Amino acid sequence: MTMTEGHIPVIIVGGGQAGLSMAWCLRQKGIESIIFERNEAFHSWRVNRWDSFCLVTPNWQCRLPDFHYDREYGGTDPDGFMLRDEITDYLRAFAEKTRPDIREHVEVTRVAPRAQGGFRVETSAGDWTCDQVVIATGGYDTPIEPDYARDLSPDIVQMHSVDYRRPEQLPDGGVLIVGTGQSGVQVMEDFVRAGREVHLAVGPAPRSPRRYRGRDATDWLYDAGHYDITIDAHPDPVKALTQTNHYMSGRDGGKEIDLRRFHVDHGVALYGSLAGMDGTEVTFLPDLAKNLDDADRSYVGIRDQIDAYIAREGIEAPEEPPFVKVWEPKKERTRIDLAEAGITSVLWAIGFRPDYSWIKADVFDERGKPVFHRGVTDHKGLHFIGLGWLNTWGSGRFLGIEEDSRYLAGRIAEQLAVPARRVG
Repeated sequence: MTMTEGHIPVIIVGGGQAGLSMAWCLRQKGIESIIFERNEAFHSWRVNRWDSFCLVTPNWQCRLPDFHYDREYGGTDPDGFMLRDEITDYLRAFAEKTRPDIREHVEVTRVAPRAQGGFRVETSAGDWTCDQVVIATGGYDTPIEPDYARDLSPDIVQMHSVDYRRPEQLPDGGVLIVGTGQSGVQVMEDFVRAGREVHLAVGPAPRSPRRYRGRDATDWLYDAGHYDITIDAHPDPVKALTQTNHYMSGRDGGKEIDLRRFHVDHGVALYGSLAGMDGTEVTFLPDLAKNLDDADRSYVGIRDQIDAYIAREGIEAPEEPPFVKVWEPKKERTRIDLAEAGITSVLWAIGFRPDYSWIKADVFDERGKPVFHRGVTDHKGLHFIGLGWLNTWGSGRFLGIEEDSRYLAGRIAEQLAVPARRVG
């Protein structure tokens, strides 16, 4: 039987920006915590991103607690988009300032309530007890690949975006990229720039303008209060919780991604959603036109929201020409033979799913997703942070982590009956 290593008021699982922020906000309330991180701090930013990765939101939105990019950190390009290594530098500077008690290369294998209250936390380096647990592991545990991927010919190389770093990793020849979320379209551009033949299975992800009427679209939406809308007040919370992030790019100072334009200007072959694989044959749903139209509808809708805000506030801003489709599919191809088409690899960019099997508490719905309000579950002492729409759109992103961490630290202090205080 493993000996218990000790007791701590709060254990935080996960050493990314959410876990680091949580530890700092707890310390400011005089609450001791330990972070357990199975790899190294902010591993996913340092290791699980491709070489050309950059943020799609402006640097000014990087607002860790008491460590805003253009204030405490002293960043000089608030309207730019940090590259992968710049993001890790920002996080490293935050960790050096806050100096959390983080135990790296320690995997948490089980979290279970204790009969006498609190929790037992089993780890690869011994077991602990605590009064409160904060799960800050995010939702990117298991890369998603469909079952039919096993039916693809072994002659075709397969790779998930989590393992992708640069085009040279994949063999010469065409590449089929599956998925058009933020990862899929940015990886697509990587291969286009490398002069590779690109085929793209277009999913239902929405898209966003980048600059519109003289400013970044996210600046307009922030000023209009769009990012202050909570999930409780959202007109369509189900859509908010299930919709893929809008795609655009921070590359080259920021740009929007129009897949129709990539087809016309760069010859990217577009198909509908991937439906199946058998040997070297691949089938697609006949939904390319619909998916392109839906993405454009989202794009135009955001422009309309900005127009309405500008008109309502009487702001002077340059006019923009109306959106025009530069191309429409006349006939959709629903089946191709990869070998005949010269496609030698498939790159999956259809996301991840979380794995909470190690948490032995009744806080999950029938789909295995945690149920909470602003991160606080119905099981006293068990909390989540760093997930999308924990409270607002900014939750799970740099923009909302300060508000979420401070709120949750306050709730933990209440549950621990800690007197109000603030320490540096």
